[in-house]
Amino acid sequence: MSVIHEFNREKANLFVEKLLGVLNNGALSLMLSIGHRTGLFDALGKLENAATSAEIAAAADLNERYVREWLGAMVTGQIVEYNPKNSTYQLPPEHAAFLTRAASPNNLAVTSQWIPLLASVEDQIIECFRKGGGVPYSAYSRFHEVMAEESDQTTRSALLNSILPLVPGLNEKLQNGIDVLEIGCGSGRALNLLAKAFPNSRFSGYDFSEQAIENARREAAENGATNVRFAARDAAVLGEIERYDLVLAFDAIHDQAKPAVVLQNLCAALKPDGTFLMQDIAGSSHVEKNIEHPVGTFGYTVSCLHCMTVSLSNNGEGLGAMWGEEKALQMLKEAGFTKTEVHSLPHDVLNYYYVNGKN
Repeated sequence: MSVIHEFNREKANLFVEKLLGVLNNGALSLMLSIGHRTGLFDALGKLENAATSAEIAAAADLNERYVREWLGAMVTGQIVEYNPKNSTYQLPPEHAAFLTRAASPNNLAVTSQWIPLLASVEDQIIECFRKGGGVPYSAYSRFHEVMAEESDQTTRSALLNSILPLVPGLNEKLQNGIDVLEIGCGSGRALNLLAKAFPNSRFSGYDFSEQAIENARREAAENGATNVRFAARDAAVLGEIERYDLVLAFDAIHDQAKPAVVLQNLCAALKPDGTFLMQDIAGSSHVEKNIEHPVGTFGYTVSCLHCMTVSLSNNGEGLGAMWGEEKALQMLKEAGFTKTEVHSLPHDVLNYYYVNGKN
């Protein structure tokens, strides 16, 4: 027997309002990314007084007509304040605190770059919906650039003062000299920082992207570092036994084609008294528990259009960014880690920090 639902006009109107908000905010995300990449937010943040579109364009060394149209989106999006009496614009300091490079690690304009990056592979993703498979890393033209900026904010900026102290005594061990491995090191921002800060320790970084490894080696050379090495390697075929005192993985496990195998390999590569420090996406393995998540929708979207699909493109498991704490704890235990502590840090609403040992 079918159930007849009475049409609720008030509910429908509220939903339409929500959808219009989605359209406006989706468009605004694109303009936030443009504001970051062009330096417009930085220029606005440095201006002491309200300015005309021509003055703002001159300050950013950009075309006035494009700047004026971008400012229109910023004003209607309630990002920039506008005075119609003298046609001037101003970025409030309360907004600049989350939109300028000077505001890092709180610059959310950096994160807005994911929206156009993900949108660039929409056609390929739709084909995957129809035929299965995945979209490879090579399809994302700015991935390593955006990921490096994101890493600077969530990982590198807090690494020495907030992340490392999660492991008691780790700073002292690094100062004395230990062997460290980072898998999925990307462009090596975090590992190069550690190599510079702890010259007595020895650092290895693995990533299967040749482009990322080239970037990492370039920065290491610029730093004059001799205690860090980078190699293009797949952690699923690591083959190293009890070699490292510390293993790091920053937002890397959920992207792997074979995450369970990678975790087993990392456990094997760790010395008996070593530590595996894993940063990964915060959330639950159960969708109903993520409804109130502050960036839940963003997390599932990034997963669908990047994390899950790049794994599937390698005939992988397609674990996805929103694999969740429950699944993570299960897989860590199955990999051989007998002790796990889960931490959250105030600067990073996107990630959990798992401190793992095997003895």
